[in-house]
Amino acid sequence: MRIHVTSVLVSNQEEALRFYTDKLGFVKKNDIPLGDDGSRWLTVTSPEDPDGVELLLEPDGHPAAKPWKEALVNDGIPATAFLVTDVRAEFERLRGLGVRFVQEPVEMGPVTTAVLDDTCGNLIQIAQMNQ
Repeated sequence: MRIHVTSVLVSNQEEALRFYTDKLGFVKKNDIPLGDDGSRWLTVTSPEDPDGVELLLEPDGHPAAKPWKEALVNDGIPATAFLVTDVRAEFERLRGLGVRFVQEPVEMGPVTTAVLDDTCGNLIQIAQMNQ
């Protein structure tokens, strides 16, 4: 068994797609219309592993989604984390693209992390494994 798809709840799929591709550097994998409400099965993946785990940019329309997301953000808890080679370099690159960080790079023993706002209601952590 292995993970094939994981998701992040987003307030706007089109805005999320732009952020996750144009800013974070993921590539669109699937874009399949679902139903009459305009929602889509919209996934992105890493260009370094295009056949790897897909991230579903899932609409947050369920009544429990928005309060749950707001609670996570209010407590500073990231919705998910992405592994990077160099957190400080990625922090500088993303900040240069206008990405807002709520936590600058911090070394915490075996990892260095930073936390950004994905503009769609989530905090996202980027992490580097320290050697």
